[in-house]
Formats: sequence, structure tokens, C-alpha cells
Amino acid sequence: MLAGNNLSKSYSSGKALNDVSIHISPGQICGLLGRNGAGKTTLFKILCGLVKPDHGEVTINSKRSKPVGGIIERPGLYNFLNAYDNIKIFAGIQGAPADKLSIEQTLLKVGLPLDRKDPVSNFSLGMKQRLGIAIALINDPECLVLDEPFSGLDPIGVASLITLIRKLAEEENIAILLSSHMMGEISKCCHFLYVIEKGEIVNSGPTNALINAHITSFSITASNLTASAILKNYEVEMGTNDARVTCEARDIPSLLTELLKEGIQVTACTPVLTLEQLIKKAI
Repeated sequence: MLAGNNLSKSYSSGKALNDVSIHISPGQICGLLGRNGAGKTTLFKILCGLVKPDHGEVTINSKRSKPVGGIIERPGLYNFLNAYDNIKIFAGIQGAPADKLSIEQTLLKVGLPLDRKDPVSNFSLGMKQRLGIAIALINDPECLVLDEPFSGLDPIGVASLITLIRKLAEEENIAILLSSHMMGEISKCCHFLYVIEKGEIVNSGPTNALINAHITSFSITASNLTASAILKNYEVEMGTNDARVTCEARDIPSLLTELLKEGIQVTACTPVLTLEQLIKKAI
């Protein structure tokens, strides 16, 4: 379990955090949503023990040899070495087993190949993120903190990383906190969300409940949407192959049924929610 209680931090440039409290249980994935400069990285540095708060405290209930592991801003790797040697060095620094079997098990845990002997500088961004997570997992931490892990990844890389994060939470029973300014990616894997704005938690709750409470429109993908009569009853913004419909979630089943009756085959219906909506509705 990882908890930050009433955390505040100021720099010469101003207040970075103001009375922030956050809690992550074992096996739970929590998301921290916020714009750039909202205070996400400062909070993560405090949780990892890299920065001391002006007020408040961090509590980690752990019986493992390493309470918390994390990646802050970007993985700190030796780019001229291969993945195996990177883990060997960091394992030695942390006093963890650095034998061949232990290193290979760590690589396999995050889905990295054992046959890559070339320097990490040749790795894709996604592979570097996985190696960074592998290093953070050395010594079996109770908690894992990931700062903007999806930044710069393509859709395939994002989906692959989400699968890995879910697996670590479920199979390793690790408490995971990850941050992002991208609503779509973080909402797909988190059980609970915190929204931070100007150093304060302005919204929080179980992911599905928080999202459903703030959804006011849906993106419907289908052909011939301009020919629909039922859509004339709604506020609609037409796109090339989709329509953004303003309505309540409870209206969607009947709307999709009516579209089908009109002979319009809907291929996707996605709720539209932005970080800005979560922030504005909370303030």
C-alpha cells in the first residue's frame, strides 16, 4: 500500500503541490491525470523519496525488500550497453541477485527478448520503457510509480504497455500509480483516477463512475449517418465517417436501436471525455 497524506511542496517559482492526498492498494492501478505542469512529477518524486515535502507524509506498508520502484520523467538507461548488462548493473547497485537466471527472468517478465545483444540505443521507445520498468521491478517492490509511461508511444506500443501494467498488478499484486495528460490511455487500465490541476486534486473516483458521471457526448461511427432521421432529435456534429452526438449515456441503447432500424450499421460508439471536462466540472 502506498499513501501520500496532505502533501504540499513549494519552489521559488511557486507552489507545486497543495494538500494532496492519494492512496493505492496492492493490486490496484491508479491513474493521475493532469496537464503538463499540474504537479504530477513533483508528487511522484515525493512518493519515491527523491524530494522532501514541505508538509505531509508518505506511508508505504511493505514487507518486501524494496518498498517502491519507479520511472520519473524517463528511464535512466546506459544506452551504450545491452538490456542484459543494464539490468546486471542496476541489480548490483540495489543489492539484488545478478546471476544469469535472475536477469533473464526479469527481462521475460516485461516481455523483452533474451537474444537482443545490441546496445539499448537501438531500442524503440516502447522497448526502452519496458526496460525501465524491468529495472524498477528489481528487488520485487511493493509499489510501482510510472511518470507518463505512454508518452511518445504509438497505438500498438500503448496497447502492449497497458497489457503489461495490468499483468503486473494482477499477477505480482503490485500497487501501481501512473500519470498522464492523455485521457484515453490512462482510463483503459486504471481502477481509480485522480485529477490534478495547479497542484491540487480537483476530482477523483472509480474510473467507470468518474467517466460516466462526466460524459455528455458520444462518437458514433457508421456509414450514411447524414441520412438518419433520429439524429435530427439530437445536437450533432457531423464528421467524415462519424457523428459526435450530445446525449446522456442512458439514451445510447435506444439511439443505436433506432439507427439500426433505419438501416444504418454502427461500427463503433465511443464516449467522448477530455481531461478539460473533468477539470472544469470539478472546479
